[in-house]
Amino acid sequence: MMDLLASLGSRALQMLRAWGRAALFFADLLRALPASLRRFGLVIEQVHAIGNRSLLIILASGMAVGFVLALQMYYALVTYGAAESLGLIVNLSLVRELGPVVTALLFAGRAGTSLTAEIGLMKAGEQIAALELMALDPRQRVLAPRFLAGIVSMPLLAILFSAIGILGAWLVAVGLIGIDPGNFWSIQQNGVDVWRDVGNGVLKSFVFGIICTTVALYQGYETEATPEGVAYATTRTVVVSSLCVLGMDFILTALMFSTGR
Repeated sequence: MMDLLASLGSRALQMLRAWGRAALFFADLLRALPASLRRFGLVIEQVHAIGNRSLLIILASGMAVGFVLALQMYYALVTYGAAESLGLIVNLSLVRELGPVVTALLFAGRAGTSLTAEIGLMKAGEQIAALELMALDPRQRVLAPRFLAGIVSMPLLAILFSAIGILGAWLVAVGLIGIDPGNFWSIQQNGVDVWRDVGNGVLKSFVFGIICTTVALYQGYETEATPEGVAYATTRTVVVSSLCVLGMDFILTALMFSTGR
């Protein structure tokens, strides 16, 4: 019994130390942001590397989600004679929930693992140590531009995901099901609030961008400088980012949409 308690206590202390190191790492990133703004060219390069190279999977996934969502919602709504509300349901589902969350999960799997592997390989190749020997802070020169680029890229990708998803739903609803196109768009204009629905969705994606990018950079920076360590860190990036996004999504949804319209 004592051995079990000692093991649980040791694991709890390790977890607390890990969370403490992560909190200090995040604080260091925030302090390094002003310096990264003075190297705006690096930020633009990272926005291209993180955002533009994730664009194809985001657009393809958004279109597929729009197709499936339109079909599933139609089969459910037509039973109750509410098929004319299809456009509104699809729009709210995408901009409120699916757009930010699915984009964040895809971002963690594509861009997050890339960031972790890149930073981990830089550490394994002693490039991080070389910067420190030259009195250059790697947080300002390497980590902060990538952190800022991830924060910028995530909301843009989420907006594109939702937009292409709505377009895909329109193609299915009008071309396949036969819903009136004017009714599909007009009910969205009347039922979707720009600030409450779209604005909160963008805010969600902004928070998810902070989470996913921070986790990816932290895992890469703290990984063991070995091939096995880098491989383990990339896997851990996806797992930790996904769990944090799903947990934060519940908290943000409860805070944003718990009151009546």
